Amino acid sequence: MWLTIATPPTDSLETLDKMMNSLVPDGLRARYACRADGKFQVIAVWESKEHADRFFHETLGPVIARVLGPTPAGGPAVNTGMEVLREFVPAVS
Repeated sequence: MWLTIATPPTDSLETLDKMMNSLVPDGLRARYACRADGKFQVIAVWESKEHADRFFHETLGPVIARVLGPTPAGGPAVNTGMEVLREFVPAVS
């Protein structure tokens, strides 16, 4: 598994929702929208680094252009990418 933390090119939760809800990328296990230091952060858990790379390089650009227009004020900044060494899932009772 692979985890990414990215800063989207918007400060609007409504716009972020439009971008995030417009597609479900291949290999995405979970995605969380947070706010840190006044900026949105999107934390995503992927099946693999290759899935994340393919999404950021091939899929996300057209989605941003469709929602924000053809010349948005910058693309998403991927702040961190890291391998998940172990997943801890609470037991369901």
